[in-house]
Amino acid sequence: MHWNELATALFGPDHGLQAEGALITGTAIFDGQPMAVIGTIDHAPIGVELALRQARAVLDLMAQHPGRPLLLLVDTQGQQLRRHDELLGINRAMAHLAACVDQVRRRGHRVIALVYDQALSGGFLATGLMADACYALPAAEIRVMRLPAMARVTKIAEERLQALSQSNPVFAPGVANYVAMGGIQGLWEGDLAAALRQVLQTAPREDQRAALGAERAGRRCAAPVIQQVLDAA
Repeated sequence: MHWNELATALFGPDHGLQAEGALITGTAIFDGQPMAVIGTIDHAPIGVELALRQARAVLDLMAQHPGRPLLLLVDTQGQQLRRHDELLGINRAMAHLAACVDQVRRRGHRVIALVYDQALSGGFLATGLMADACYALPAAEIRVMRLPAMARVTKIAEERLQALSQSNPVFAPGVANYVAMGGIQGLWEGDLAAALRQVLQTAPREDQRAALGAERAGRRCAAPVIQQVLDAA
């Protein structure tokens, strides 16, 4: 779905959002109340510049509009894979972006993320998965690492990973598998404005990803291990 079509479905034709390069920013009025929107378009690779522009928008929101809810619109092919960004410290820029999203949550802003097209790798981890809750459109494409890359990193044969992906969503891409793992809270279908309204009214502020993964049998060990660590602290 094109970002402008999505914005119109959520906020109406006079949504007030603008795209400058690969970055969407603006304030939309939803049910009579202002909502900040920050996002990316066109499968944007997140390099140092774009990561810092997103972080700046989050910091400005905290400074200028305390408590205003934030909607993160996610469409990214992941971090920018080029030497220029590596030399500039893409790892630190991405960490800074993730820390800003974490901080805006800690300051009391509701932070909801929506994967409306593509969400890959670090660009997804530093934005969508840092929100209070992350949702997706059914046609979205979500993955952190392709199986061939996973095979190279883990030294497990790709054929073995292919077999594991049939029964374990941890090894498989796709929006349904991320729902099963709890990374995606749920899917938005039909009336997108109604879906956003319901989320703003009911979505929890505490992180439920591990609990949802256990409940949905997509990530069974995370919640018990977390609880053991907390009990031992």
